[in-house]
Amino acid sequence: MTHASVRLSLDAAEQLGRRALSACGAGDEVAALMARALVRAEARGLAGVGLAHLESYCEALRCGRIDGHAEPVIRRVSAAAFHADARGGVGHLAFERVLPDLVAAAREAGVAVFSQRNSYTNAALDWFVERLANEGLVALAATNGGPALLAASGAREAVFCTNPLAFAAPREGGPPLVIDQSSSATAYVNLRLAAERGEAIPEGWALDSGGNATTDPNAALDGVLLPFGGARGANVALMVEVLAAGLSGASWSLDAPSFLDGERSPGIGLLVLALDGDRLSGRGLGARMAAYLARLEGELGVYVPGRRREEHAARAVREGVAIGQDLHRRLIALAG
Repeated sequence: MTHASVRLSLDAAEQLGRRALSACGAGDEVAALMARALVRAEARGLAGVGLAHLESYCEALRCGRIDGHAEPVIRRVSAAAFHADARGGVGHLAFERVLPDLVAAAREAGVAVFSQRNSYTNAALDWFVERLANEGLVALAATNGGPALLAASGAREAVFCTNPLAFAAPREGGPPLVIDQSSSATAYVNLRLAAERGEAIPEGWALDSGGNATTDPNAALDGVLLPFGGARGANVALMVEVLAAGLSGASWSLDAPSFLDGERSPGIGLLVLALDGDRLSGRGLGARMAAYLARLEGELGVYVPGRRREEHAARAVREGVAIGQDLHRRLIALAG
């Protein structure tokens, strides 16, 4: 495998992604939406859930794990609560459609919630919360997945998926604070990338199929991921499972079909909570956040999450994104 790369402008990358998704069975709205979301992740340096993950979406569309023309069913279950059934489609579509009403409800009531079941994997979870932070709201998102990949406390078998949490808060005069992390010591896509590149993984990321610690990504792919911080990470994974799958009626990760193979949607869940910080606190949260984060960084030397992603994004606007030549060829082939 060659490690040569190809550089694409963001527009060119998005057009290629849209063509590939359309050719593999996505409707126009889904193809445009997912191409934007996945190129956004690539531009922020999140290669595992960027254009490489777009290839996974294309394969899932062709095999039937994603219904590229599914019409989600959205219900407003109360003044400030929305529930969607993605019906085997992508998780982004219903959220995109409900976003204006979700924002309006949060501003009216101070808090609003969106839950969803029966979707494909939600890729970079920060996509959901950053949309709300750009509207001046604080947001929290949780999603589970399938199949189970993560060992829980006291178990050497997979119980949960990587079960990420994402959080965002507005910052006046600058990008929002965005935190997106999995419950596992690393994301599953990082194992796949390491295996493709022939690179060892750090100790503490995974166990092999025999329950032994390993630094071999291929052995890890046949084994299980480990939670970050031991029992604490496993507890977070359990909380995410209840928030995402329990509250939405989605498949538990233990029962979810794989997003990697087969013909069935993993049918996973998503929960997004939106809070109006100005209304709840009675003070301008965006200005307070800007001053507080500046104090943390300037006076105390604290690393505030998201800075590197913003730097990547700014550079990508100027220079485009570089992807492997092999991946570029495969995407062109998928686009027909």
